[in-house]
Amino acid sequence: MVDGVSFEAEPGETVALVGPTGAGKSTLLKLLLRLYDVTEGEIRVDGHDIRDVTLESLRSSVGYVSQDTYLFDGTIAENIRYGRFAGVDHDVESEELRERVIEAAKAAEAHAFIDALPEGYDTRIGERGVKLSGGQRQRIAIARTVLQDPAILVLDEATSAVDTETEMLIQRSLDRLSEERTTFAIAHRLSTIRDADTILVMEDGAVVEHGTHEDLIDADGLYAKLWGVQAGEIEGLPEEFVEKARERHVDRGYGNDD
Repeated sequence: MVDGVSFEAEPGETVALVGPTGAGKSTLLKLLLRLYDVTEGEIRVDGHDIRDVTLESLRSSVGYVSQDTYLFDGTIAENIRYGRFAGVDHDVESEELRERVIEAAKAAEAHAFIDALPEGYDTRIGERGVKLSGGQRQRIAIARTVLQDPAILVLDEATSAVDTETEMLIQRSLDRLSEERTTFAIAHRLSTIRDADTILVMEDGAVVEHGTHEDLIDADGLYAKLWGVQAGEIEGLPEEFVEKARERHVDRGYGNDD
C-alpha cells in the first residue's frame, strides 16, 4: 500500500526507488503497469490518465526488466523476438527482423556468448531458459526489451541475482538502454543508482526523502545510513561492527524487493 505519493518524471530522466522491504517500491511500479489501479489520485503519462488508454497501448510503451527472468522453451531468437509486442508478426522470419534481433543482443551485451554457441541464435534454451546461466538469461531479457524500444523503462532489481562481473556487463547494457528513456529503477545495490536524476526513499508506503545522491548524503537521513552500511563507511567502528551492521541491514530487508 502506498499513501500520499506524488512526483513527476521528465522525459529522459531516471528515477530510483529505494527503501526497506514492504515500503511500497514495487507497488508503485505495478500501479504504473496497471497490475493494480489506484483507488485515489491518478497516474498520468504524457498528460493522459493511464486508465483512459488501452492496456495494450500502455504496456507496449513500458519495458520491464526484473530480477526474475521469464523465458520460454524455444530458441534464443524466438525469445528475443517477444519484444515485438504480442510476440508474433507475419514477418518474424524476415532477414530485417533477424538483423534487429542481433543488434538488440549486441546492445544487451549478449551477442558474444550467443554467437559462441554451436547453434547461435537458433539454440533452444529449455523451459525458463534452464540451459543458460542467470546472467545469460538476464541479458536475453534485456535484448527483448531493447527490441521493444519502449518510451518508459522499469528496472526491478535487474542486477541483484548475478555475480559482480556479470553485473558490470548487465549494468552497462542497462545504462545504454536507459538513454533518452524515462526510467524507473528499484535498487538493492545503491551504487547502481547514485547517478539517478532523482532518488525516492520510501518507508511504510510513503516517500520520506527525495533528491540526488549528493543531496541525500548531505541530509544524513535514512538513505545516508543505508549507503554507509553498504559502503562500510560507519565512522569510528571497527570492521567486526561493520559486518554486524551489514547483517542487520540484510535481516531487516533494507533495499530488497517488496
